[in-house]
Amino acid sequence: MEFLDYVNDNDEVIGSASRREVYEKRLLHRIVHVLVFNKNGELALQRSSDNKEFCPGHWGTSAGGHVQSGETYQEAALRELEEELEVTLPLEFMFKDFYEDVQRGLRKILVTFKTSYNGPFLINQNEVQDIQFFSLGSVQKMINDREKFHTELLFLLEKHFGIKRA
Repeated sequence: MEFLDYVNDNDEVIGSASRREVYEKRLLHRIVHVLVFNKNGELALQRSSDNKEFCPGHWGTSAGGHVQSGETYQEAALRELEEELEVTLPLEFMFKDFYEDVQRGLRKILVTFKTSYNGPFLINQNEVQDIQFFSLGSVQKMINDREKFHTELLFLLEKHFGIKRA
């Protein structure tokens, strides 16, 4: 069973609970995302496995997930990179955002890191069905064409990269 820390609005840990309880009680919790860019400035996006609980088959950040109880943001980001893409890479902090999923009534703190890597990736097929590099212009076209994107990725693209939702 996965346990997550939940936090106050100052991002201070105030408790720990199972992932299920965090979502049932809609507790503020932490999420990490990693953006992998290649030498051409293209962004690696992963398409999640069809058996994922949330947003199956959607394009998402290069890697990402929950910060488990007791982990730092960086430890969680490194773990997610290893679990999903089987790589260990140096990370650079990019953004810290408060994110509200209005449809689900959830609030999260998203911390995003970036790194450079040209591949190849060895994907964990339980987590990821595909990963590809895209220019930001191609990502905008994919959004315009109504491809399925994870809501947190759309938030990050819109807020920090000027990409508009369709």
